[in-house]
Amino acid sequence: MENFNPADKIQDLQYFGEFGGVNPSISDSSTYTFLSAKTMFDTFEGNAEGCYLYSRHSSPMNLYLSKALAAMEGTESANVSASGMGAITPVIMQLCNSGDEIVSSRTTYGGTYAFMKNMLPNWNIKTHFVDITKPELVEKAINKNTKMLYCETVSNPLLEVADIEVLAKIAKKHNLKLVVDNTFSPLTVAPAKLGADIVIHSLTKFINGSSDTVGGVVCASQEFINDLKNVNNGAMMLFGATMDSFRSASILKNLRTLHIRMKQHSHNAMYLAQKFENDGLKVVYPGLKSHPSHDVITRMMNPEYGYGGMMTIDVGTLEKANELMELMQNRNLGYLAVSLGFYKTLFSAPGTSTSSEIPLEEQKEMGLTDGLIRFSIGLDNDIERTYQMMKKCMQELGIF
Repeated sequence: MENFNPADKIQDLQYFGEFGGVNPSISDSSTYTFLSAKTMFDTFEGNAEGCYLYSRHSSPMNLYLSKALAAMEGTESANVSASGMGAITPVIMQLCNSGDEIVSSRTTYGGTYAFMKNMLPNWNIKTHFVDITKPELVEKAINKNTKMLYCETVSNPLLEVADIEVLAKIAKKHNLKLVVDNTFSPLTVAPAKLGADIVIHSLTKFINGSSDTVGGVVCASQEFINDLKNVNNGAMMLFGATMDSFRSASILKNLRTLHIRMKQHSHNAMYLAQKFENDGLKVVYPGLKSHPSHDVITRMMNPEYGYGGMMTIDVGTLEKANELMELMQNRNLGYLAVSLGFYKTLFSAPGTSTSSEIPLEEQKEMGLTDGLIRFSIGLDNDIERTYQMMKKCMQELGIF
């Protein structure tokens, strides 16, 4: 991470529109013409730089956004997709074949968990879910069939922190690919600089930041991105989860303000986490010294962008959690909604929403309690005012 500032890398990119516009022009075409049949053939074979054949293969705007995201993560290349799952699933299928195995963090996004647990066995691919914060358990789960280590920098929804440097050493020792979902911590942590082979984001969340579109990206070496985009056996190419050019243009514009937004998300989350912990609530936030992996993320992070905008509070029961979320929504403090990274605070009970794919007995085993509320803290200008309003809601419901 030393001397690598992702916001500077984004700022240094400069694209011109067709007529000199300060935003690159959007190519509103699904297919492209050629002056010669030879050029079309070369383009289809991937040998004609700067030429486009068909928008599922690539488009100018998707390449602009991909280049910006590769710069942000410090990788050679990147490729965007129509959703976060449209990035995650092709990576797994590109790396794993029948008989292969995966070691994954036990707490992960519900869609990822469901794909690994319920879909991959159909291709005879097995996943071992482990406590990613315990390297000895990770290494114990590795065998001769293991092809990939998978984790989230900050896990959904329990906010467990993966020590990417340690995991990278384990992966290298066993000749595995380390795949890291960095959705919760853009700018804060740069996994590729810490040894990760492949970095994934759901662009839907903080990177886009306005909850008006879905998207995903895979950031990796040029060789791996080329493999994913291969017209004959590339999983991203053949699965067809292509991002629309207009959506790429929208996300690229929002990416320019990500550094400002992440600082405010982090500032507000830290303020609320400290206040509520001092009030005696059970709060989990990586920026708190009480967080089990506080020292790990502090070592890995770029301190300029803080500890992120995600925190959890346990209010004891699902009934109490639902009452609180409904009251906070009624008081205009945010929305009872899934997802994250919006300018308003979003809150949900993950056990019955974003992590509902995980069986109840496994939720209990990993510490996902009924009363847990996951907060994506917004960009509130006066966070003390927000704290007082939230506290009043909690007092009215007898949570304090």
